[in-house]
Amino acid sequence: MSRSRNPSRSFTRARDPSVPNLLHLIIEPGFFSSAPVHVALAAGGVVALVSGIVGSFAVIRGQSYAGHALADISVTGGSASYLVGVSPLWGFVGVGVLAAGVMDMIGVQRPRGRDLATGIVRGAGLGLAALFLYWDTTHSNVSGATITILFGSMFTISSSLLPVITLLSVAAVGIVAILYRPLLLSSVAPDLAGVRGISVRLVGLLVLIAISVAVALSAMTIGTILSTALLIGPAAIGLRLTSRPGLAMAWGALAGLAATWLGMLLAYDSFYWPPARHGWPVSFFVVTLIFLGYVAVAGITGRVSASRVRRA
Repeated sequence: MSRSRNPSRSFTRARDPSVPNLLHLIIEPGFFSSAPVHVALAAGGVVALVSGIVGSFAVIRGQSYAGHALADISVTGGSASYLVGVSPLWGFVGVGVLAAGVMDMIGVQRPRGRDLATGIVRGAGLGLAALFLYWDTTHSNVSGATITILFGSMFTISSSLLPVITLLSVAAVGIVAILYRPLLLSSVAPDLAGVRGISVRLVGLLVLIAISVAVALSAMTIGTILSTALLIGPAAIGLRLTSRPGLAMAWGALAGLAATWLGMLLAYDSFYWPPARHGWPVSFFVVTLIFLGYVAVAGITGRVSASRVRRA
């Protein structure tokens, strides 16, 4: 996050009357009154909730690698969007959904076949991404395109994109909500789901599209190379806390929301930190908080499980 993009430059360090005196010790003045921060809080919060919900099924279905591949492929869409002069969000979503369809078309339902299809599409997507990024840096007048694509731009999201982000989020969550029961059955027992008349292939395609949308939204906020962390990390935390899928999705959404908002606060405060006083990237804080949260939850649940075993 460069200094010129940090919203704190638009405000003085005068005391913000909306923040209690004690909070001034940990919150830089202007955080709650900054318009770019308001947009970032709204967009980041919505994306975190979607990632926690959709990501739960990515983990349950063993499609973490597919999520990672879609994140890599979204670089292709983001870099192409700068060449044609549209918002990176459209590139992330468009290429992500297209890649999900191709992965399903050339793959099979067995894990080995899915991984093979994912790897093939990922390789082709990265090849195009390399070409488009090269053109961005050599033939485009847009500065900082590569940094924005790879590491995100939470504090520079336009307020005009909030309705689009919201609609895409509703669509991704709606897929999971409508297909919840058949999706859960096909995730844990695909053969039984087929016997009961569930179209396992169609369900798999739709959930892969939902994952691609969630990854695209994450790429818009914390960048393409780290978007998988927001998809998988909070969901993994939720599934460590409970074995009930619905409750795990709720925990995952809350974990993602907490990491995103706290990461934004730390990034805002870091504008005055050493070494360069340019601000640390939001994506670094978000991913670090998710990692620390998972380690803490894994440690606690591990000790609880060991204690129950000893008592038994």
